[in-house]
Amino acid sequence: MASETAVRKQQDLQTQYQNYKSTLQSLAQKVGEIEQEIEEHKLVTETLEPLPGDRKCFRLINGVLVERTVKEVLPALKTNSDGLKQVLDELLKQYKSKQEEMDKWKKKNNVQVVQNP
Repeated sequence: MASETAVRKQQDLQTQYQNYKSTLQSLAQKVGEIEQEIEEHKLVTETLEPLPGDRKCFRLINGVLVERTVKEVLPALKTNSDGLKQVLDELLKQYKSKQEEMDKWKKKNNVQVVQNP
C-alpha cells in the first residue's frame, strides 16, 4: 500500500515536471517568433528610412497588398515594432517567473532531473 502511494506520488511529480517543461518550451518558442518579427520590422524600417517619403511602397494588411507611401508606412512599422517589444518583454518576464516557480517546486519536492544517456 505504501509503495503504491510512493509510485503515485512519483507519477504526479513527473506529470507536473512535464507540464512545467512544456510551458517553458512554449514560452521560449513564442519568444523566438516575436524576436524574429522584431528583426523583420527592423530590416524593413532600415530599408525604407533612406527613401523619399512620397515614394510608393506596398504593405500587406490582413492578406491584402495595399499601396501606400513610405511616410505612411514608417510610423505604422515603428508602432508595430514597439508593440512587439512590449510583448517580448512580457513573455520574457513570464518565462523567468515560470522558471523560478519550477525551481522552487523542484527544491520543495526534492526533485532531481536524471538525463538518460
